[in-house]
Amino acid sequence: MKVLHTADWHLGHRLHEQSQFEEQSLFLSWIETYIIDQKIDVLLISGDVFDTGSPSNQSLEMYYSFLVKLNGTTCKSIIITGGNHDSPGTLNAPKHILGALSIKVVGKATEDIKDEVFEIEINNEKVIIAAVPYLRDGDIRRAVAGETFDELTDKYKTALINHYVSAAEQCKLINTNNVPVIAMGHLFATGGTISDSEQNIYVGTLGHIGAEDFPTYFDYVALGHLHRPQIIGGNDKVRYSGSPNILSFSEINYDKKVIILSIENNKIADIKDDIIPKFREFYKLTGSLQECISKFSSLTSNSYELTPWVEIALKEDHTVNTDDLKSEAAQYPFEILKIGLKNQRKVKGIEELLENTKSIKELLPTEVFKLKCEEMDYDLEKRPEVWDAFNEILQSVKKQ
Repeated sequence: MKVLHTADWHLGHRLHEQSQFEEQSLFLSWIETYIIDQKIDVLLISGDVFDTGSPSNQSLEMYYSFLVKLNGTTCKSIIITGGNHDSPGTLNAPKHILGALSIKVVGKATEDIKDEVFEIEINNEKVIIAAVPYLRDGDIRRAVAGETFDELTDKYKTALINHYVSAAEQCKLINTNNVPVIAMGHLFATGGTISDSEQNIYVGTLGHIGAEDFPTYFDYVALGHLHRPQIIGGNDKVRYSGSPNILSFSEINYDKKVIILSIENNKIADIKDDIIPKFREFYKLTGSLQECISKFSSLTSNSYELTPWVEIALKEDHTVNTDDLKSEAAQYPFEILKIGLKNQRKVKGIEELLENTKSIKELLPTEVFKLKCEEMDYDLEKRPEVWDAFNEILQSVKKQ
């Protein structure tokens, strides 16, 4: 049996207001062919199927058309869980109809943990899936009036871990043949390695757990939420597949992947990843006005022939008229999505800034966070998951 781990499709995503329908359509065509060629038996989508809780008709059509096309292929079972971007109602609405096509959907945490656990048998091989969706605080515990943020954080983490413990216990109850058990999840996990040249991730604390917090009963944990493929805490059985398409210019310097698990003789015999083609070229230019213009001739498309997209960060200490840049760019077959001015003058740190500010209340929380990151030379553009984590915490605090 072959199980394909994917996540974070974000159908309907727009980058700087530009639709990514073309590359997302190419991805769906590619993965359909890949599933057939690789004889995939089970497809997992670990959250964020859509980019918004109210997906467009175009996005919904992409989604349903793809699922129908897999009917009749080697893929006999599809498990889909909700992510933080998904509307549980939108995902769950057709779950009974999709069930007739052997498609299981868990849009949100269920009242009975049994409804998140599935036993799948294909070609005399079995696997048990704990299809845990994105766990919202209100879905897994009751808030207590007056609790501090630290108390909220601790209680939410405990409830999150307990949910996985309950899922593992349910898997044990039905696992009479000692078959492999795979858990799904959509969350931040600490200790993930981005690459050899970068430091380990540590992003906030709200709802974040480490590889060691997942029950050891799980033979593999198929995660979604972070867009870069990565192994968590050095444990190669706890992984993020990452998003299949580039969703930010901060994602252009690493490969997008899918992960295949091969199950033989009631064991996960092999775990490997395959690179997803880059369906559109993305370029990020940094330098002076003339330095950026000099690079235009090298910005070419690939074999998929979609228009390359470009982001430009001008390094200038003064206001720049970008008319010359735009005029020059018009001669080339690419599209500039964003032009920014990266002032080389050092930004004031928080302490220095506050000396000239009557009150910290004059600043938005996001401004304070950005200033602190700049003071520490921490590049948020290269670490978008940190910004996402801060916003998630900020929204949780605002709800109190």
